[in-house]
Amino acid sequence: MADDYGGVFGAFPYAFRHSESWVFKLYVILGALAAGIVSLFVVFGLVVLIAATAAVPGGSLTLSRSFYILVGLFIVGPLVAPILFVARRHRKTGSDRRYDVTLAVTGFAFMLSVYVGLVISIPADLQTPPAPFTIGSVTVSSLVPVVQFLYNLPPLAGLIPPLACALAIFGAHRLLR
Repeated sequence: MADDYGGVFGAFPYAFRHSESWVFKLYVILGALAAGIVSLFVVFGLVVLIAATAAVPGGSLTLSRSFYILVGLFIVGPLVAPILFVARRHRKTGSDRRYDVTLAVTGFAFMLSVYVGLVISIPADLQTPPAPFTIGSVTVSSLVPVVQFLYNLPPLAGLIPPLACALAIFGAHRLLR
């Protein structure tokens, strides 16, 4: 059988086809979609940033543009890392359902942690008061204290959840390989 891996972009369909875990297959779809959306936001944001600062000479603005790209890579990297790790493992040693599921779960946790980090880092003047919401005939009010707690944290603490989950992805890979 020929190796149909085909590099980084080929790793996505390769991992999807060779995994036995439906949880991981779902992560391949959602992780690739999330990475694509984040990449588009970063590219469009960078275009807007360059357009807004085009008349200003280099220096610190060049650094801010580079930092913008770096932040995008720090989000996209952990989103695609579980897929790349699983594809590599399937190429080198074969299938392991537990490994696939664990990396998918850590990938989903990273997605959630990015959202939590964004909630933490919302500036105080842009925060909306948390309120209970209704799903069908059920009112959910248990998230109100959680959102209020996240709002009360310092904005720099918004880096902790994504960083911890990115380290968990790498830790799960190292532990289960």
